[in-house]
Amino acid sequence: MQALSIQQLRKQYKNGFEAVRGIDLTVEPGDFFALLGPNGAGKSTTIGIICGLINKTSGAVQVFGHDIDRAPDAAKRQLGLVPQEFNFNVFEPIRDVVINQAGYYGIGRVKAKARTEHYLRQLGLWDKRGASAQELSGGMKRRLMIARALVHEPQVLILDEPTAGVDIEIRRAMWTFLQTINKEAGITIILTTHYLEEAESLCNNVAIINQGKIVEQGRVSELLGRASAETFVLDVSTPITGALTIPDYRVSVLSDQQLEIEVARGQGLNALFESLSAANVQVDSLRNKTNRLEEFFIRLVK
Repeated sequence: MQALSIQQLRKQYKNGFEAVRGIDLTVEPGDFFALLGPNGAGKSTTIGIICGLINKTSGAVQVFGHDIDRAPDAAKRQLGLVPQEFNFNVFEPIRDVVINQAGYYGIGRVKAKARTEHYLRQLGLWDKRGASAQELSGGMKRRLMIARALVHEPQVLILDEPTAGVDIEIRRAMWTFLQTINKEAGITIILTTHYLEEAESLCNNVAIINQGKIVEQGRVSELLGRASAETFVLDVSTPITGALTIPDYRVSVLSDQQLEIEVARGQGLNALFESLSAANVQVDSLRNKTNRLEEFFIRLVK
């Protein structure tokens, strides 16, 4: 049984605009899955349909075997949604925000309190439990949204741009938390994000949507292997004066001691170092500048 199964999903609005155009998609239990696409591609519409917030025009959606039309309540119990917008009562203490969410799913108050403490502690919010949501930073509000989405213990967690506007330190901490609940609790995670390095770092599988259609899907590792080139930044100890030409490579001189070199797929780094040595360039350090998934993504949607 798939965690999520979508067949020929379509959404057409009254003005004739077709936001989703015949999507087929499968997510396996326990997967960490990325749904990527440019603004207006159909990501949020698809998520809205899965979660019962938007009515579809046609097609079928099942969440762990529960059809969203025939068994909507059962399907919703399997889902936890972290939307882009903050949509809680900002005047309510954050502990109550989570406890009250549990009540919507029929969870008793004793169990709700225990689960709330568990998730607020895991997300570093327990010390703020009595504070109102309006007192929290943007990153804390985002973590509160995650705690609220998890309190009824769904099998599928959907995160729509979860780290938007969050600083890098908090973003990394959220990555670690999501990886932990995915691996240890077996929660299936579906992520949309504009930070493509996030998808590359976290996800096993990816689908890329553009203009309402899935244009590519598969394992992240396989898609990365099809990226056409990688860009490396090299710090060199030999000062570079003027232009530098390395046969078979595209070279840009960033400064007298820094180069940027594009390495095409199939070109090895050993050959690059041999060419640099032949040009009397001594390399001190090298780092990969390329987000390979981003390069592949841009090529697909442009």
